Amino acid sequence: MERIETQQKFEKELTDAQLEIQEQTLKNIAWELHDNVGQLLSVANIQLNMLQANVSPEFSPQIKETKDVVTATVQEVRALSKTLNTDVIQHNGLIASVRTELERFNRLNFLHAELKIEGEEKFIRSEDEIIIFRILQEFFSNVIKHAKANILFVFLCYREKELEITVEDDGTGFDTSVNRDSSGLHNMKSRANLLGARYELASQPGKGTKLNLVYPLKS
Repeated sequence: MERIETQQKFEKELTDAQLEIQEQTLKNIAWELHDNVGQLLSVANIQLNMLQANVSPEFSPQIKETKDVVTATVQEVRALSKTLNTDVIQHNGLIASVRTELERFNRLNFLHAELKIEGEEKFIRSEDEIIIFRILQEFFSNVIKHAKANILFVFLCYREKELEITVEDDGTGFDTSVNRDSSGLHNMKSRANLLGARYELASQPGKGTKLNLVYPLKS
């Protein structure tokens, strides 16, 4: 029993360390996107303004169109940086962070994303909210990259002692027995285990994918 407990403790500490490293890496990327990439795009926009004042009117529509693209890109880069930054997620909370992510998908016309909430929102430790959000973000990433889905539906149901989260898409789906070693799927499951949450992922080729996560609310 001692050996088993020691092994479990070691595995938990290892997972905690990995998550800490991942979160710091994401935070650094968020800073780079917001500060450096965002700043460079803003400079490009200023230069386009100067160029627009010194070219013949026939080129003005093209420059304006380019300016609009750059402006939209600045907004999207900064919106993306918010979903990567742990501090912003902690400040906004789980629901607002999920809503921001789904609004971004709708704005970019990746697919139609919808969020439904049932029950009264309960307090969740900020550390746990971040882990839950990262699980959902991993699922969202797989949907955008691989599923070829038209619809993404997220349902948060707050009960007295648990939060049940259901996420599903209408995409191509996949054979879970073949893809069980995927790093993304492994990350979602290991994070769920760290939360002490029940985790189930169901998918079939041609029938979309469904994630069910039941998180026990702590008193």
